Amino acid sequence: MERGLYIVPTPIGNLEDITLRGLSLLRQVDVIAAEDTRHSQRLLSHFDIDTRLMSYHEHSGDSETQALVARMVSGQAVALISDAGTPLVSDPGYRLVRAAQDAGLPVTPLPGACAAITALSASGLATDRFHFEGFLPSKTAQRCTRLEALVDYQGTLVFYEAPHRIAATLADAVRVFGADREAALARELTKTFETIMRLPLGALSAWVLDDANQQRGEQVLMIGAAAPESDVIDASVRAWLLRLAVDLPPRKAAAIVAEMTGVKARTLYDLLLVARDR
Repeated sequence: MERGLYIVPTPIGNLEDITLRGLSLLRQVDVIAAEDTRHSQRLLSHFDIDTRLMSYHEHSGDSETQALVARMVSGQAVALISDAGTPLVSDPGYRLVRAAQDAGLPVTPLPGACAAITALSASGLATDRFHFEGFLPSKTAQRCTRLEALVDYQGTLVFYEAPHRIAATLADAVRVFGADREAALARELTKTFETIMRLPLGALSAWVLDDANQQRGEQVLMIGAAAPESDVIDASVRAWLLRLAVDLPPRKAAAIVAEMTGVKARTLYDLLLVARDR
């Protein structure tokens, strides 16, 4: 088998979701770099694979990375796997990929399971444009700040969330995006108690609070796109805005006009900044 790094997705729940090519490679490589060797050993045992496992995770340092690169330089093939899904999606394995590339070694990715894409495909939300954010901050203040930065994104937002935080995250999402913003929650994908629910955020938050079972297991939260914003500001609104800005700070002028017209304050503020710089 050719030396180099092979990125091999593993199932996110149902073990039968691993690909035939993935199984073949895991049998052929010299060593498998795994996020949690005890967890991955169960997968290998299920398919009677006895390839050597080595630990490689977010706390692995440069010495572990270089040790794996040295193996590949000497002619070995290394497979990189995570606990579930496609490695490097919300996962620190990119350090090994970069090191292998920098050493002139081939890096071969395999397609396979990914919780974000699996959830998105069954969400009922638009899939032509989406943004994967991974895990949000664990503290409410930082989480809301991050959500506020994404509130105007005109595509579907995709988040991973821990079960013990999903209720609080939904409450913060309602606060930031509003109760009517469409959203979907996918829980325990491909497993026995898989649940996929699409509702307005307020109703989704209430549904999760009312059913403790929905606060268990791995979660993928998706929030629908912001309403399209017109690039054209009415001439009378523009004139009113520019007149107010003569006597008021730009943010204050933008806030007043936004309240009276429904045009986003950020859009009006940006217009004032452009006008000022001309």
